[in-house]
Amino acid sequence: MEKVKIAVLCSGGGTNFQAIVNAAEAGMLPHGELSLMIADKADAYALKRAENYKIETAVFDKKGFPDRKQREREMIACLKAHQIGLVVLAGFLTILSEDFVKEFEGRILNIHPALLPSFGGEGMYGLYVHEAALKAGVKVTGATVHFVTKECDGGPIVAQKAVEVKEGDTPEILQKRVMREAEWVIFPEAIEKIAKEIAKEQK
Repeated sequence: MEKVKIAVLCSGGGTNFQAIVNAAEAGMLPHGELSLMIADKADAYALKRAENYKIETAVFDKKGFPDRKQREREMIACLKAHQIGLVVLAGFLTILSEDFVKEFEGRILNIHPALLPSFGGEGMYGLYVHEAALKAGVKVTGATVHFVTKECDGGPIVAQKAVEVKEGDTPEILQKRVMREAEWVIFPEAIEKIAKEIAKEQK
């Protein structure tokens, strides 16, 4: 069976990347192969995680590529050189241009730490999302895996999982619970689901 080559794009610690790697190691991504990890920061800890599993890495640091268009062109060339069939954003804080999204239309997945369309859009990432959820007083939050389109956090939803907001939660506590109970569960499942669909198309 021809596996779909997957590239994971990260900016920081790579906890979601680790969850995807763990799923692959456990045989939960039969239609996907983790072929490449791209970081937009040279000191992203996710790079170390990738090296530990002998996954090839590439860095497109904003300092090294101040011209956004050039940086994206080089990233696209790198993804194509690795024959990537599915691009996965796991805590990737660079907003991708419409041109980039068009290049991999229907083949870019992102995870968002809330139940979209709530608490999404520009500037809504990391702890900011959980702060907003707590401020709004919601009793339930969660995570969403969605396709990336030109509209920030506005693409079709692939998977969602709800998580209870508890009395006394801080943004940090809530962030950890959403990761453990939702993000690390639904992200690998959604990746496998879409990889399977892409593999069928490639036959």
